Amino acid sequence: PRRPGPRGAALGAAGAGGGAPGDRGPAAPRTRRSTEGRRALPAGGVRGVPAAEGQRGGRAQPRGPPEDGRAARLRAAEEPALSSTTFALTGDAAHNQAMVHWSGHNSSVILILTKLYDFNLGSVTESSLWRSTDYGTTYEKLNDKVGLKTVLSYLYVSPTNKRKIMLLSDPEIESSILISSDEGATYQKYRLNFYIQSLLFHPKQEEWILAYSLDQKLYSSMDFGRKWQLMHERVTPNSQVAPAWAFLMFVFSLSDTHYLTCRIQECSETKRSGPFSRSIDVSSLVVQDEYIFIQVTTGGRATYYVSYRREPFAQIKLPKYSLPKDMHIISTDENQVFAAVQEWNQNDTYNLYISDTRGVYFTLALENVKSSRGLEGNIVIDLYEVAGIKGIFLANRKVDDQIKTFITYNKGRDWRLLQAPDTDLRGDPVLCQLPFCSLHLRLQLSENPYTSGSISSKETAPGLLVATGNIGSELSYTDVGVFISSDGGNSWRQIFEEEYNVWFLDWGGALVAMKHTSVPIRHMVSFDEGRSWTKYSFTSTPLFVDGSLVDPGIETQIMTVFGHFSLRSEWQLVKVDYKSLFSRRCTKEDHQTWHLHNQGEPCVMGERKIYKKRKPGVQCSLGRDYSQTVVSEPCVCGQGDFECDYGYERHSNNQCIPAFWFSPSSLSKDCNAGQNYWNSTGYFRMRCWSFAVCVLPLWGMTEQSLAFFEKLLLCVHPNEMELSGMEGIMNPFYQPFLLQGDLQRTNIQLDFGDGIAVSYANFSPVEDGVRHVYKSAGIFQVTAYAENSLGSDTAVLFLHVVCEYFHLPDSLGDNLTESSCSFSPLITLESSISYMFTVEGMNAVTVQVAGGNTLIQDTKEIAVHEYFQSQLLSFSPNLDYYNPDIPEWRQDVGKVIKRALAQVSISTAVLRNGG
Repeated sequence: PRRPGPRGAALGAAGAGGGAPGDRGPAAPRTRRSTEGRRALPAGGVRGVPAAEGQRGGRAQPRGPPEDGRAARLRAAEEPALSSTTFALTGDAAHNQAMVHWSGHNSSVILILTKLYDFNLGSVTESSLWRSTDYGTTYEKLNDKVGLKTVLSYLYVSPTNKRKIMLLSDPEIESSILISSDEGATYQKYRLNFYIQSLLFHPKQEEWILAYSLDQKLYSSMDFGRKWQLMHERVTPNSQVAPAWAFLMFVFSLSDTHYLTCRIQECSETKRSGPFSRSIDVSSLVVQDEYIFIQVTTGGRATYYVSYRREPFAQIKLPKYSLPKDMHIISTDENQVFAAVQEWNQNDTYNLYISDTRGVYFTLALENVKSSRGLEGNIVIDLYEVAGIKGIFLANRKVDDQIKTFITYNKGRDWRLLQAPDTDLRGDPVLCQLPFCSLHLRLQLSENPYTSGSISSKETAPGLLVATGNIGSELSYTDVGVFISSDGGNSWRQIFEEEYNVWFLDWGGALVAMKHTSVPIRHMVSFDEGRSWTKYSFTSTPLFVDGSLVDPGIETQIMTVFGHFSLRSEWQLVKVDYKSLFSRRCTKEDHQTWHLHNQGEPCVMGERKIYKKRKPGVQCSLGRDYSQTVVSEPCVCGQGDFECDYGYERHSNNQCIPAFWFSPSSLSKDCNAGQNYWNSTGYFRMRCWSFAVCVLPLWGMTEQSLAFFEKLLLCVHPNEMELSGMEGIMNPFYQPFLLQGDLQRTNIQLDFGDGIAVSYANFSPVEDGVRHVYKSAGIFQVTAYAENSLGSDTAVLFLHVVCEYFHLPDSLGDNLTESSCSFSPLITLESSISYMFTVEGMNAVTVQVAGGNTLIQDTKEIAVHEYFQSQLLSFSPNLDYYNPDIPEWRQDVGKVIKRALAQVSISTAVLRNGG
């Protein structure tokens, strides 16, 4: 909320927890990180915006005449009142900005920095610092402790020690910092010989800080800002810090930009290293958890690189023809990257992709997610991560020019529309049938930190979601109401017909709702997850509300409401205490179990989870010492626990099929002769809590059970049989590899192709290999078949036995070996051979090269026809819409057409022969 006129220009950002101080310079934003429900708010390149703990606020603009004071007081007298106190920040009537920090974590300290920002001068001309030690009942003005003539511009709080506070003076007046180690009670002032534009705190070492100056220099401090040393000049604005207790940065030069690293203790010229040798795009560095991302643009086309666990950078592999224009990192939870990519033919939408563990190979999760511009010009992607339960996301997707809300419970593998409530607020049936009608939600997080935003969920209240939305065929921004889900988004109920801000108290046991109006004097409280509400007054005088603040620890029962009685009055801080509404402490009888599910399916992300939560309607308090109880157990892996691997696409039969541009049989370019590489069957297991959860019971595939497992291949021996023996391969040695699956429940059969086959009830007898002697030379098809209750799989090898061996004893007892090679392979220098097929149809042709104890083979399907007929082909008129103007694209499309024509021809031949 902002004042009207010139005072209502953009508010200065808060600086806390290492956040950059907003509008003071072009500090590059990064991916939003928060323990609450999350949505990426990137601003271009591979980057986003961090959530800051310090807050910002401004004056609310009146939207209509205030309620008559006498009528308001009469109505308030009839309603139950809560314990509340009002405190005026005397002398700050002209101040148009405020920063608030509530320590939380068992602390009752609140710090407020109010400022008069002159938008004509572009600087702060007045400031006041206030401190409360009783959760906001009273405040003390600290201007005399920081210096009566000192003008403060920003407030920072250490992310690892909330007692440590840092204040910045406005650089237009002086360059200094004020440091407190006792939650802002006392301060020490230190003058600087440079002007700070932004600060960055180390995530583990509370004394370590990076400072970026207005003249693009990087400074470091190892004593919380008391002493500073210059680390490097010409540094780009968004230097980053890595969790390995070392600062990572990239350095700007006049001609190009390079990514360099050094430790804060030793950053001399000889101690710096460059993990990436090439120059990179300015402001493209992102350091997040175990990953580092950079971008390189060449010839107008962007290429992205990733380093996992500080290993060498690898090029990110997106689908061949995605050709990204923009990329944003949304999440790196569970050692997997969730990213939004705007492709070459997209303007107002993004596609969601999910990666393998290393963040190199990405597969499509959802297409055409809505995007827009935020107030500060940043890209806003309509994607929301539900807090408290891993893997649940909500997304607004563009479908046939309509925006619809979808939900996933397995991190993007499957999406579905939201089921609308069965009844409305009056209890009347809601006629809304999927897929023509559904519930749609507004997924924007509030850019004003003092409002709840259009959607809310909390880490400490799993399964509880509150969101603004509508019922219909598409998302509407006019006909809206407020909806709630108590079961993680499976079912919804409407709780209001207008927009409300809703906050969570005491681990989600109580909800506080305040109507979207500039002059509320009352709010409502619910103890039964929004089924019923009780009105309470918090002030008897009409108040222009600028916002509300709840202790970030969420276990408290205190809220602070900020506002003013008139446009030019002092800031009014109303502390509302809800403790009296909680009649007692909760006992075991006040709890119930809740089973997480997805439309009745109890296995979510490979686990069954059972939560213990407070019964709706019980007005008891959990308190600060409460800890959540969650019971989980792994599920047997099912079809829903596997995603399509890189190069594969999910089709209507739920199978992963190679994309038209992808050749699964091609060897890895990074693999040299004699090395190993993995060749995918098209599926990989989803990950949760940093490891694969579900239990693998199967090996292979049938029509009902998919082949989910990768097969280990050798660059010089791409099959699953290891062969060894004498020259001529008369006595071969087979060793089948069962890489994943339940070994004790899997039956294995080996068919040697000469009429002899062996079976094993479990895998252990064949772990050391199986030997077989052939009685004659020839070509034999060796088949390994594995089966259990959930599926089967087959591996085939063609074995060419060229010699027969005879063992003759000599007088010394040694064996002499003679051979008779009567079945030799055809060896020719010709580049092709001819063969006449006797019948029409599809035929498998296998080419094999053997040398010593190793061999390579490849199999292709070819179509044999007796008659041919020319057909004139016509293509869809919008085919070029999908053409990225790359010549190779037409070649790949041509391969698809050839395969389709071959299938049509075979079908026609079968019909003709059968007719």
